[in-house]
Amino acid sequence: MSQRIRAVAVALAMGAGALALAPPASAAAAPSISDVDVSPSPVVVFDNSATATFSFTTKGAGKAELQLRAPGDVSVPTQVELKAAPHGEWTKWTGTKTFDAGNAGRWNILAIAHGDGESSSRGSFEVKKALDTKIVNFGATPDLVPKGGTIRVSGRLLAEGKGYGGQQVTITFRERGTDAYRHIVKIGTGGSGWFSTHVKAEATGWWRAEFDKTSTARGSVSDSDRVDVKAGDRPSRIIGFDASPEPVDKGDRLQFTGTLQGRGWDGLSGERVSIQFKAHNSGRWENVTSDVTGRDGRFWASARAYTSGWWRAAYAGAPGIEGSVSDTDWVRVESPAPPPPPSKADTRLIKFNAYPEPVKRGKYLRFKGALQVDDGGAWEGYGAKVQLYFKPAGSSKYRYVKTTWSTDSGKIYTKVKASKSGRWRFVFNGDSDTYGDTSSSDYVRVKR
Repeated sequence: MSQRIRAVAVALAMGAGALALAPPASAAAAPSISDVDVSPSPVVVFDNSATATFSFTTKGAGKAELQLRAPGDVSVPTQVELKAAPHGEWTKWTGTKTFDAGNAGRWNILAIAHGDGESSSRGSFEVKKALDTKIVNFGATPDLVPKGGTIRVSGRLLAEGKGYGGQQVTITFRERGTDAYRHIVKIGTGGSGWFSTHVKAEATGWWRAEFDKTSTARGSVSDSDRVDVKAGDRPSRIIGFDASPEPVDKGDRLQFTGTLQGRGWDGLSGERVSIQFKAHNSGRWENVTSDVTGRDGRFWASARAYTSGWWRAAYAGAPGIEGSVSDTDWVRVESPAPPPPPSKADTRLIKFNAYPEPVKRGKYLRFKGALQVDDGGAWEGYGAKVQLYFKPAGSSKYRYVKTTWSTDSGKIYTKVKASKSGRWRFVFNGDSDTYGDTSSSDYVRVKR
């Protein structure tokens, strides 16, 4: 692009007196100047430098000059060396100057024609640094489609870190096994630089977006994104997926059920189905457990739940069969209330008897009784450990003798050799489900 600068002719006489005394008909015509041009305009610096060409045309001038003044510069202007190309009474003057990124800004230009007098033309032009561009957030979704399926390609074009709207971006594709990207479609960017379109995927390969260099901006290329195309695969689907119970206490197990179906929506047997979880406020699905489908395509799995989120079943597919995912099922996980303290049942030791009485020293003394538990108001036999205690005659303290077990019906029987006269009794200390109890005592005299 070039820029024409309007000429402003200024006639300067050889002297004030000569201008006043010379007859108008014989006064020398001042040179004219026209077609002042800067190309390109603006001057855009891409790599290290950019060169601009300046030109203008004069009539009746034997000499010309071109002066440039840098932005904000009030010192001596820069002279541009000119080349003359005469064409009859007209002469075209041409010169060049190279600029770098440090010269960015608005420059002033002054073209001067010298002859029998002097004419000049003033103007300005812009020197700019080329915009650096970048394509970010490019993606092609979904990652797996049947042949001829539609995918969405999208991304954002930035210039100097900001959205670059009103530009053309080319979507390109490189098929697996080839080396070159080919153009698929051009799309425009919105005001914030975003772009998006849908295209058909006919083969497995890599997609990317390209922005071609313009007169003011550098080109750029996005990262690539692969899409796999499965030709002729039969579809599959997962129906009836359920995660239960809901809600569930933290740490308890969830049960997952559903059915995997294939062509004709018959059950697919012997295929592995993964159970996936995505926590609340998370964007990633994670494999938790899996199961192999039965003859009817049904699957069953379980896993412990620790946080609220979404569950789903996913099938990766198999040769000739497309993968699929189920609908999602939200499960809320609650922290269980602490269990109430266990309620213990009362017990009783009854029918205690020590015999025979009296007993001869060194002979066996036998003991019997019964241990019962209160089962909702009814006394039932209870099997548990029971201790036998003895308090010799003349003593005030019972001492432990042995431990025995009551039967499931509560009956107690044991024996010890008699050595001294005294009192005997059974003691049940209780357990995690019951309170303890002590039987009545029975005195036995031991004779020699």
